[in-house]
Amino acid sequence: MHPLLLWLDPVWQHLLAGKYWHWLLGGWCVTMLTSLLAIAAATLLGIGFALARNSRLAPVRGLALVYLSVFRNTPLLVQLFFWYFGVPSLLPAEWMAWLNRPHPLGGGWFSLGWPSFEFISAAVGLVFYSTAYVGEEVRAGIRSVAPSQVQAARSLGMTGWQVQRHIVLPQALATITSPLLGQYMNIIKNTSLGMTIGLVELSYRARQAEAETFQSFQVYGITTLLYIVLILALEVLGRHLERRRRWGRVQLRRA
Repeated sequence: MHPLLLWLDPVWQHLLAGKYWHWLLGGWCVTMLTSLLAIAAATLLGIGFALARNSRLAPVRGLALVYLSVFRNTPLLVQLFFWYFGVPSLLPAEWMAWLNRPHPLGGGWFSLGWPSFEFISAAVGLVFYSTAYVGEEVRAGIRSVAPSQVQAARSLGMTGWQVQRHIVLPQALATITSPLLGQYMNIIKNTSLGMTIGLVELSYRARQAEAETFQSFQVYGITTLLYIVLILALEVLGRHLERRRRWGRVQLRRA
């Protein structure tokens, strides 16, 4: 039984049987894991994408623009189908057999199961799709940094990478905290499309539970609340970061 079920009052057990709570909470964990991986990877790749969009090299800017056009102008659902159905047809059969074969990760007290191909496809699709949006937010933050600061850093002998790392990117990321959190919320909600390729996330489990119990109101009501918990957690984090940013500004002015 899922550990979280131990916290449930018997009233909740009457609302929905423990088996289905286990399904929903298990799917919720998959949604959180997929979201965290997609958020982390899309943020790192998005920074690289933003730098490429602002590159002085025309070929690099052109490739970034092509990436933007492809991934922002096609539906995420189609992209998930491409990664799940299209890409395997191009890979050697041995590779697909290896991907679908269980591989224990770690050992002893720490061990993880090999992720399913559905999980891999959904995570990859979400990362490539979200990178285009996150990257544009980062690019907007970079453009908001005053050119005079870049020039001053250059005059001190800093290299281009040092300027980006120590001057531009910290200010850019601080400026776009709210838009970035909005993109992260979209990533959480977009994980629900993973059910179309068999990812056993929260929406998938909700559909299973509803089909077996016919308790549509209870199942989808609980599912909605679980999504809201994740979104509220991001909102609380965003407000905390915004308060820290404002406090930092006040301290800087006093100094």
